[in-house]
Amino acid sequence: MSDAIAWTAEAEAKLKEIPFFVRPAARKKIEKFALELGATQITVEVYDQAKQKFGEK
Repeated sequence: MSDAIAWTAEAEAKLKEIPFFVRPAARKKIEKFALELGATQITVEVYDQAKQKFGEK
């Protein structure tokens, strides 16, 4: 995917807390959310905002 957004190491580590079988879908949702925010990188802050938006604690 050529328009993939970069992830910080910290955000990648948080992504690994998500069960592996839903991780690809979660990654896509978080990346789409970040792009809508105009973010150029997935940081822990963007990750946490996305989790709040999708109702995951």
